[in-house]
Formats: sequence, C-alpha cells, structure tokens
Amino acid sequence: MTPQIEALERAAGPAALWAVGSADAVHAARPGTPEDDWEAPLDAGALTPLLALWPVIGGLVARGELTLHTPLTAYGAPAPAGLPDGTTTHHLLTRGDGPAPLDALTRLAEHLAGTPLADCARTRVWGPLGMARTHYAGTALRTCPADLARFLRHLLAAEDTPQDTADRPVPRSWTAESLRIRTGELTPSRGLLWHPAPAGVWTHHPPSGSGPAVWISPRQSRWALLVPGPADAGSGPPRAAFREAAFGPAPARAARGADVR
Repeated sequence: MTPQIEALERAAGPAALWAVGSADAVHAARPGTPEDDWEAPLDAGALTPLLALWPVIGGLVARGELTLHTPLTAYGAPAPAGLPDGTTTHHLLTRGDGPAPLDALTRLAEHLAGTPLADCARTRVWGPLGMARTHYAGTALRTCPADLARFLRHLLAAEDTPQDTADRPVPRSWTAESLRIRTGELTPSRGLLWHPAPAGVWTHHPPSGSGPAVWISPRQSRWALLVPGPADAGSGPPRAAFREAAFGPAPARAARGADVR
C-alpha cells in the first residue's frame, strides 16, 4: 500500500468507500472493496442537484434556450413563490442552498425542456454517460459509487469541439463557467452550485452530517469521491482531511470564502 493510499484510508474512516481519479481512469480506491459495492445503490442526498438539475440547466444554456441573467418570469414560467421579483437563474445557482430556489430551478428546467427533470436527466445525461444505476425512486435520487465516478470523469474530459458542445451530456464550457467564483465580493464565495475549496479544488457535498461528497480540480486534472460508512453518520473524520489526502494540503492562508471542509 502506497503512502498516499494509506493517507486516504485514514482520512476516509472505517467502512467508507472512496476513489480518486482523472478523466481517463480511477487511479486509487479503497483497497479490498468488492466490485459489487461500487454498483450498490445509495441515496444521492445533497448530490441530487448536482447530478440532475445542474447538468440539465447547463444543456439548456449551451443550446441557447436559457440565459443565466434573464429573470425567470421572462420564460413564461409561473413566478416562483417566495422569491424576489427579477430573480434569475444565476441568483438561484449561486445562492440556492434551500429547497425553494432548487424547486424554482426545477420548474424552470421542466418548463423549458417540456419534460420532467427525471426524464430529461436520464435521456440527456445519465444514459449517454452509462450511469445505468442512477434513477429516481419516488422523489429520492438513487445512484452508486461507480456512476459517481463516471460523472466526475466526464467533467474532466477533453475540450468540446464546436460540433459537440450542445450535445455533450455536460458541456465543457458549462463546467468551466461553474467552477469559478460567481459571487464577486460576497461571502461565502460560490460557483454555480459548486463551492470553492483551497488549492483550486471545488466541492459539492451535504451541508452537514454524513452523505456522499465529491471534489474536482481541473488544475490537477483530478477528482475524488467519498461515501461514508454506515457507522460514520455525523461522526466520521472531517471531509477536509480526505480532500487534503487526495489533492494536497491547503495553503497556509486559504482563499477568502473558500469552503475548507
């Protein structure tokens, strides 16, 4: 076992599933994990907006059907209840941590796509990427570690060509636009549904407690995922320890507004 894998094992905690890779492959994973465990279903939890809503919105933007700074009401969708007049997709993607903003984005995406979000994500994103075990079970999104790895590998894949930008499951331009600070001087800093972490890493994870978490770094061409073990609910090692083992320690002074978890 290499020193890095030992560090990842210690940081992940007992019984956790984890993996680190690039666009080409999974380069390291929890030693001894049965292959069946990587296909075992899990509740996507707080990753649901990332796996379903974020790529569908990106496809609408790439096809010119949606503009981030246009008020939602301009698209003929019902005015979102409880949100200020003039609310835009950009507002919701950068500050949409609660259910109301995500519900408004879902209704907008379904209005523009003309189909339920689950169907749109399945045909435009999960199916083309081979994410066969990712699906909605009622209102809950189910996925598996192997599908999470497929999704993250795709985000680091080669640049789009003019011919395939709009048809790519997640357009590379959308990933690039999402993984940069979109909130100016406001704190905490945010991208488009992604949170910045130190050293050029971006993360999407549950706001608290346990649950699957993912990280990506275009600068290092690396991704990582962590699925805590059943016994780690709310008490496992901090996610920051795993991120540092996967991507390297944070600088002495992290960027202002960076998510250090």
